[in-house]
Amino acid sequence: MLETFLFQFTSLFTMINPIAAIPIYIALTEAMTPKAARWVAMRASITAAIALCVFALLGEAIFSFFSISVNGLRVAGGILFFVMGYEMLRGRTVPKRVDGETESDFGSDVAVTPIGIPMVAGPGAITMVILFIQDSPDTSNSISLFAAILAVCALTAVFLATGRQLLAKLGRSGSKILMRLMGLIVMLIAVEFFFAGIKPYIVDIARAI
Repeated sequence: MLETFLFQFTSLFTMINPIAAIPIYIALTEAMTPKAARWVAMRASITAAIALCVFALLGEAIFSFFSISVNGLRVAGGILFFVMGYEMLRGRTVPKRVDGETESDFGSDVAVTPIGIPMVAGPGAITMVILFIQDSPDTSNSISLFAAILAVCALTAVFLATGRQLLAKLGRSGSKILMRLMGLIVMLIAVEFFFAGIKPYIVDIARAI
């Protein structure tokens, strides 16, 4: 069981890649207090853990019921990330806090989307947990998978909080430069998401023609 856990943990950690979530997390929590930012990191990780556990149990049935595919999630996520990356490149933050919205409410919103889903619990991670369950549906495999999900998401919260501390040490000028650099990185991630999702559709159209 330990060997299975280690395989699932390393696979999920590599697929989720917490470092890739840091740019969006920093951009969305830049104006927050350190305590509020840490709360967002924790809530985002909890959201991702719940989402991955639900998809591990019901993912195949959900996709089948709504006639959707993981590729559609990749395309939607790619568009969302591209818009955010572009705004970050211009020195802006998306989504924006609206008038009258408390810091707590705004933090709850961004922790769920886009940080928790689809940045941490993204298409690749969702597909992976569904495949892990399908490959070996026995109880020990399921227990190790849920343990791996919780461990990776807990580690993700640590990575996000550490990234926030790094930003604080850079100062205002350094944070602006880093923000624009991260915006470019987010845009590149978005392009990879989008084309990975749209490629199967193009292949299907080409075959039909």
